[in-house]
Amino acid sequence: MAENEQIEIFIISDSSGETSLTVAQTAVAQFPDLNVKYQRFPFIQTASILKGILDLAKKKNAVLYYTLVTKSLTEQIRDFTAENNLQAFDCIQPAMKVLSNRSHLEPAAIPSMNHSLTDTYFDRISAMEFAVAYDDGKDPAGLLKADIVILGVSRTSKTPLSLFLANRGLKVANLPLSPKAQLPDDLWKVDSNKIIGLTNNPKVLRRIRQQRMISYGLPAESDYSDTNKIKAELEYADTIYRKIGCLEINVANKSIEETATLILESLNLEPAEVDTIKD
Repeated sequence: MAENEQIEIFIISDSSGETSLTVAQTAVAQFPDLNVKYQRFPFIQTASILKGILDLAKKKNAVLYYTLVTKSLTEQIRDFTAENNLQAFDCIQPAMKVLSNRSHLEPAAIPSMNHSLTDTYFDRISAMEFAVAYDDGKDPAGLLKADIVILGVSRTSKTPLSLFLANRGLKVANLPLSPKAQLPDDLWKVDSNKIIGLTNNPKVLRRIRQQRMISYGLPAESDYSDTNKIKAELEYADTIYRKIGCLEINVANKSIEETATLILESLNLEPAEVDTIKD
C-alpha cells in the first residue's frame, strides 16, 4: 500500500447502513494511521443497483462492509468480490446463520424489519436529529436540552461519539474547546454529571491531526498539528474539566464503543438498558 493512500470503504445495506458503518468504524479505529473515506449506499434491494455499486467498488478497489438480509444479494457480493479480489465483510448473514442453526428456523429475510415504528425507534431518530442540530457547538441552546454534553479539543472524536450515543436514544450535544474561543454561558448551567470531557495524548492527537491535514491535500506540519500548541489546548481543556468537575476520558487508543461504555456507566446506564444500534 502506497504511503498516505486513501482506502475507500463502501457501506452497503438494504436498510440505513448504521450497523455496517459502526462495524467498519470500530475496525478502522484500530488502525490510526489509515486514511479512509466512507461511502454509504443504503436501501439497496435490487440486483441491478447493487451491480452498479459493485462495479464502482472494483474501479476504486474499495473495501466493502455490508448488511443484506436477502441471500441472493449477499451471494452477488460474495461472487463479485471473490472474482475481483476485493476485501469485504458480511455484517449480518453469519449472525443470522448461528440463530438459524440453533433454532432450526429460517430468517424472514425482510429488509428493515427491525425498523418497526415503535416509540424506541422514533426516540432514536429524534436523538440523531438532535445530535446533528447541536453538533460542534452550532447552537449553545442545545447544551441545556441534552442528556449528555461532550467537550473536547479538535479531533477527539466528539461527533462520532455523539452519533453513536444518539443511536442509543440519547440526546447529545458537543462543544469544541479552544483557548481562543469563549465558552457559552449555558455550559455553566448544565449539571456537571451530564458533562463528559474528552482528552488525548499529545503524540496520538498530533498524528491524527497530521492525517487530517493530508486528507485535505495540505501539508502535515502546521499550527494545527504543532506539538506545543496541542499541549496548550489539552492543558486548557483539562483546566475547564477541573473547573466543571466533570468526568474526563482519555480517548487515546480507545474505540468509540469503549468510550461510550464508560459514559453509559458514569450515567448508571447499562448497555442492555439502552436501545442497541440497529440497521
